[in-house]
Amino acid sequence: MRFEIVQQLARAVAAVDAALVDPAFLVRMDELPKLGRAEILEQRREGDLVHQDVRYLFDAELSGAVTRVVDPKLLTWVERSVCDLGSHTTSCEILPDHYSGMLSGRYDAVIVADGGGSRRTISGDLRVKMPLVGGKVERAIVGGLEENAAAQQQLLEQFIGA
Repeated sequence: MRFEIVQQLARAVAAVDAALVDPAFLVRMDELPKLGRAEILEQRREGDLVHQDVRYLFDAELSGAVTRVVDPKLLTWVERSVCDLGSHTTSCEILPDHYSGMLSGRYDAVIVADGGGSRRTISGDLRVKMPLVGGKVERAIVGGLEENAAAQQQLLEQFIGA
């Protein structure tokens, strides 16, 4: 399932970029809806490039149809990203710790100046390979991503403004 999410931010492009690779911000991602944990596994810089792996835990109620196939305690994944602070772009791959044959995803993000602030556009593709319910699960995950993006926008504004 293809998706696109747009965040309008009152902060400058460089400030948003810096926050998205700041370990103090990344660990606060667990404050977002349906995320139970955010753990930085690796982060390294090579000039303008920041390579990072962050593990997340999904923490929300699931339907009985889904829990018949997956254990909610095993819904963890790593977001492996490369952030180019020079071009204000990020490429990210979603790597499930479990059920890797059932879920795959990736996205790209770009931050551009917009008025006195910035606009971050996240475009990606998410696939759930589950007979009968795969499409429904994809839509639910993308809905959760949209909800998290709105909450992340507020968290970014708060973090940068602090």
